[in-house]
Order: sequence, then structure tokens, then C-alpha cells
Amino acid sequence: MNSPLRIGTRESPLALWQANNLQEKLKTLGIASTLVAVKSQGDINLTQPLYSMGITGIFTKTLDSALLNKTVDIAIHSMKDVPTLLPEGIVQTAVLKRGLVMDVMVWKNKEVKKKKTRIIATGSLRRKAQWLGLYPNDTVVPLRGNIQTRLEKLHSTDNWDGAIFAEAALERLAIQNETVDKLTNLIPAPAQGALMVVSRTEDNQIHELLAPLNNEESERCTFVERDFLRTLEGGCTAPIAALATYKKGTIEFTGGLYSLKGNKAEEVTATFAPEEYKEKGRELAIQLLAQGGADLMKEFKSNS
Repeated sequence: MNSPLRIGTRESPLALWQANNLQEKLKTLGIASTLVAVKSQGDINLTQPLYSMGITGIFTKTLDSALLNKTVDIAIHSMKDVPTLLPEGIVQTAVLKRGLVMDVMVWKNKEVKKKKTRIIATGSLRRKAQWLGLYPNDTVVPLRGNIQTRLEKLHSTDNWDGAIFAEAALERLAIQNETVDKLTNLIPAPAQGALMVVSRTEDNQIHELLAPLNNEESERCTFVERDFLRTLEGGCTAPIAALATYKKGTIEFTGGLYSLKGNKAEEVTATFAPEEYKEKGRELAIQLLAQGGADLMKEFKSNS
């Protein structure tokens, strides 16, 4: 291309890290680029819980518009924030090699971990539902804002004991000096830790230029997780979890659907050959619905 690729990005520190990381990868391919910052509605309204705003695409719609209006050429997203159905005219162009996938708990201090009842902050229904399923005596409160804002609120709110974050976010921003536990007993959000680059459907030259950035294992695993989500979701923001990982030449999958209070859960596991990845997400979602997930989904929709 004769002119630098314009990378659309949100203005939060984490989004800018993602965009700069992409810019460095493009540089290794000999591709010049520049960053174009765009503010999303999800960044502007930091008081209303995401699930009550209509979370689907809240962080991506503004960048989608910038792409379709041709004010940017590509955009990079935290893949878990991207709707499973992309807008007409926009395509997934590359999935970068996936980062850390798990959730972590940041405790206010070591002592609060021992309390019999705690107040835990998170803006995620999935995290809330899974946490209450494990610790029903705890109280979960909503939390919004970028990573730094959320950490500051945790430490400045007297009665809060901990807050849940994506481990990848803390690592990417090099946040240390916190009391952190990896939550291996929580299944992460579909595509958590993965970064997706999108572009206009018509821009074949860009698709070819960015093809070397695509990581096949990350692409396949996130495809399974997002297809599982898409099949279950039906346009709502239910507490859904999914994780697919490569293990010894196979893909291992765990997925779940949870009640808002955490007292009900349906989970499914499977191991399959990598070449089956295009069918398995949907198949496993249908299996989960048949074993009780359909009732959970009805319950969620009736309470939404």
C-alpha cells in the first residue's frame, strides 16, 4: 500500500496497548501504520452496568462505523467484546496469537481472603454467576471503567474485598504489586485473551497483507468458543463461558451456562480433532441446551 494503514482503536490504556502491539507486528512485515483513536459509548458511560446497556458490540460499534465510513482501514479488538455476528461489510482478518486466558481475583489485601463473607466487584454476569456458585455467602457488586479505574475503586471503597479481572489485561499493562489469585475454577469468557483484527470485506489487499499475522490455533479455538456462544446466546447477554485449548494434537473444550444467582449451572466438556473445529461449537451448545441449558436460558430471559 502507498499510504500507512490506519488502525482504529479505543482510547483506553489497554486498547492502546493492543493497537501498539499490532503496529509493531505490522512493522516486522514492513507495513507502515498509524493509530486513529475513537471513543466508544462503552467508554463514555462508566456508571451503567454493561449488561443493562445492551453489551453486544458496545465497545465495537463506533470502530465499525469508522471502518465502514473509511476513516480507518483496520481495527483491533479484544475478541471477547466482539459480537459473534459481524456487521455486513466487515470481516475477521486475523486472530493474533492468544495471550493468557484465565480470570484472576485481585484482593484488597491478604487478610480479606479469609473472611467468611466478602464483597466482590465485577461488571461481568458470567463472573458473578460462577463466583456465587462457588461462594454463595459472598455479595457481588457492579464495577465499570478501565483497568486502572477499577483497581483504584477497589482500593478506595471501604467495604470491598476483591475484584475480578482478566489475567491477560493485567499482564499486558504490566500491573504488579497486587494480591492476585488465578481463578482456575472459573471458565473464562469465549475468546478471552485473544485479539481480533477486522477490516472491510472488500479490501482484499489488506486481507493478504495481514494473513501472516493469523495464528491458526488461536483462530480455531476462538471459532469453537464463539460458535458455542452464538448458538446459545440468541441475542441476549446470558452468563456463558467457554474455553478451547490444544492438548497433544487434540482440542479440549469446556463450556457452561449459569443462572444469575449462581445456584444452577449446566456444563459440557469434549475432546476432538482440530479439523472438526467448525462443527463442534454448535454441536456442544445444542448438547448443553438439551441437558438443561434451555430451561436456564428461559429463566435468564424471563428475569432480564
